[in-house]
Amino acid sequence: MAEQKKAPVGYDDTPFLPGNQWRVHDINRPQPRVVTPGASVGDAPSDAVVLFDGTDLSKWQGRDGSEAEWKIEGGYMEAMPGSGNIQTKEAFGDCQLHIEFACPAEVVGDSQGRGNSGVFLIGEYEIQVLDGYNNRTYADGTTSAIYGEYPPRVNACRPPGEWQSYDIVFEAPRYDGDGLVSPAYLTVLHNGLIVHNRQAALGPTGHKNLANYDEAHGPTGPLMLQDHKNPTRFRNIWIRALTDYDEA
Repeated sequence: MAEQKKAPVGYDDTPFLPGNQWRVHDINRPQPRVVTPGASVGDAPSDAVVLFDGTDLSKWQGRDGSEAEWKIEGGYMEAMPGSGNIQTKEAFGDCQLHIEFACPAEVVGDSQGRGNSGVFLIGEYEIQVLDGYNNRTYADGTTSAIYGEYPPRVNACRPPGEWQSYDIVFEAPRYDGDGLVSPAYLTVLHNGLIVHNRQAALGPTGHKNLANYDEAHGPTGPLMLQDHKNPTRFRNIWIRALTDYDEA
């Protein structure tokens, strides 16, 4: 039986791609590193940092460095009203984040008073957590909004008490000294729907003020979760550092 001829794995006589050393279909271009996906949709891949697996808060602390005081129960952590914001001990920059949350099944309050919390990238840029199911509030403060700046494209909320997911791609702003070179960018999927597509943030999150980049800050910071005096739950939190192609 004749030996089957192998297909070419690349070429060395094609045009160079603009801006780099590699040709189109270059045989010598490094292969992507292997990452094993999670067993099920939403599970952490092999190169992720698992920030919360349902068992302990060892990777979290209070904003002042004190012990994180949120409750752990049934594989989730819950913001105990008055316990304060918590943040990761480790700092992150450009990243991919997966996080799941559930607002209280018992509806108490309205507008910003229902299941309010927040996910803060590098401690500065908030994706709003709220029970936005049949709950009218200001559009740039509803569930999955870039708080105070951009409403989500759609309201993808599940009913109160049901688990929901955010998948976020975050690019930190770049400064040259005190001057802004490029803003922060956020891509957000809420329950699998794109609600922000590489949206440039106006600046770090504020309240009742116009965000800006007047004060330069570093390219990394902790992931912070907000205690907004509502018993909101979180689970299955993991993060991946973003790398350029040639760093992968």
